[in-house]
Amino acid sequence: MTSSPAARPERFGLRRTIFALLVLSTMAAAFGAFAWLIGRGGYTALDWLMLGCLALTLPWTIIGFWNAVIGLFILHTKRDPAGYVTPMLRDGDAERPLHGRTALLMAVHDENPDAVFRHLRATVESLDRAGSGAAFDVFVLSDTRDQAIAAEEEQLFEAWRRVDLAPERLRYRRRAVNTDHKTGNIWEWLGQHGKDYAYFVTLDADSLMSGRLLTRLVRIMDQNPGLGILQTLIVGLPSASAFARIFQFGMRHGMRSYTTGSAWWLGDAGPYWGHNALIRTDAFIRHCRLPHLPGKPPLGGLILSHDQVEAALMRRAGYEVRVIPEEGGSFEVNPPTLPEFIRRDLRWCQGNMQYWRLLPVGGFRAMGRLQLALAVLMYLAGPAWLGFMLAGLAKAMSIGLAGGWSSGAQAELGDAAIWSDAVVTLGIGLFAIMMTVNLTPKLAGLIDVALRPEARRAYGGGRVLATSAVAEFFFALVIGPAMAVAQTIFIAGLPFGRMVRWEPQRRDDHSVAFSDAVRGLWPQCLLGLVMLIGFAVAMPSVLPWTLPVVGGLLLAIPFAWLTARPSLGRALTRLGLCAVPEEREAPLTVQLAGYRPRADGTGRVLLPEVDPRLVDAVIERA
Repeated sequence: MTSSPAARPERFGLRRTIFALLVLSTMAAAFGAFAWLIGRGGYTALDWLMLGCLALTLPWTIIGFWNAVIGLFILHTKRDPAGYVTPMLRDGDAERPLHGRTALLMAVHDENPDAVFRHLRATVESLDRAGSGAAFDVFVLSDTRDQAIAAEEEQLFEAWRRVDLAPERLRYRRRAVNTDHKTGNIWEWLGQHGKDYAYFVTLDADSLMSGRLLTRLVRIMDQNPGLGILQTLIVGLPSASAFARIFQFGMRHGMRSYTTGSAWWLGDAGPYWGHNALIRTDAFIRHCRLPHLPGKPPLGGLILSHDQVEAALMRRAGYEVRVIPEEGGSFEVNPPTLPEFIRRDLRWCQGNMQYWRLLPVGGFRAMGRLQLALAVLMYLAGPAWLGFMLAGLAKAMSIGLAGGWSSGAQAELGDAAIWSDAVVTLGIGLFAIMMTVNLTPKLAGLIDVALRPEARRAYGGGRVLATSAVAEFFFALVIGPAMAVAQTIFIAGLPFGRMVRWEPQRRDDHSVAFSDAVRGLWPQCLLGLVMLIGFAVAMPSVLPWTLPVVGGLLLAIPFAWLTARPSLGRALTRLGLCAVPEEREAPLTVQLAGYRPRADGTGRVLLPEVDPRLVDAVIERA
């Protein structure tokens, strides 16, 4: 079942050169403007620190800006935007028979068995309805340690087998020892069964995929022997959690333009998000075995963030890694609370920080190495941004204390002599520009939706879309600073052995006690208070421009408590705010998984019901 990469006519050199020039020139302009602004009286140690921090934050921000701008342009100037950036997409439309067999791998570890099997049964039922069920086998790979949960897994699996049309395609295996966690689980399966399957799909415990999408991905892979990994956009399922609703609303409308832009220049060297992707089995076995890094965890040993390394290894072997920038058919459940979101993010952070050890390793292609470097910078940007703010506070205090800062007047001492009204105005203008650049992916997503009538209707209309966008904007102002502090504390502890323990995520909606929010987020609040007092004393005229950051830090504790309140989630749902399109019109696969929107007398969408009994009921009616 060996396949070899096939040459494609596409050439990405020109696109990547153009993109690099755009990014580098924008970074140079922003860096140069700020360097001129703060260096007019000579550079101090604080100035150099601020410049260093700015240099670390710019790449990720500027790349996101240009991805969104280019993506938005393509979306509204090309008749087939996804086909333009991923020409092989057309290969999945014909009704060709599927060549080889595909395995769906659901790796679980102390997860909610009911939710796991609801999603997995819905995926398989959707495959049967697409006429492709006979070409797929299902493996539930359990690393569950809790005996009660394991017993429920086995019970639900056997109940499924008794009613399934082809029970021989369903298999359950529980490991006695969960060596290397999920990665080890998958590789154990590959060693035992990989030779029997042309492709496989790794599913997270909260994954849901439609049969039509899976069939399409296999058809594309069949026609492109040089394709190693293929995926589409993964979107959040309807949720009753206020936190999840607002977060995934912001992600959803911005993903399409951002990913279209990145696919334009990344092309055959795209990212891999670790699940809900079709993978060529033989190529993966031969080329994508992860190394164990020298040294002890957290920076040595098993690589926690396996996905991007596997993508780089697949590309190193000559196979393409592609993302189709389309929504629909690939779903997940987002964390329902801020503490759960932070816990998941820090696990990814620890894994990405391990990539430092891989950057000097030979053999990676330039784009693969760039992807690894950007994955590191993604998590260094938060601490660097925080360092920039603190260095700015220190500089403000030194100027204010030295020169007796007052708005509209120049001080007579040292650095204060350079701070005229004109310079302050330029500084505020630069700040406003950088804020706009940072928000461009969200703005581009909103423009994209606003320009498409069917998309506006899917989000509830223009008024609901605008109101949801305002709510999500203030949401982002809080979560950004809160995450930056959490990442900074965590990264600072990595050299001293601080690490995230491998534990299952809590995916169900739940409240957060105010005392728990205080225990988890007091550093954010304390830092916000220090910055508020510092700027108020040293430079009160600058204080309003720092409120988006300072206010976010001060509000982190009540924010975590409030966005986990069931009452807020119910209110947002009744009003239809921050809803994903699937909440208003659920596709069959989503309904099969038990998500059933229902409307009250006013026509507003209420809380999606999630009841395992609905699965069988929908199947009977469909």
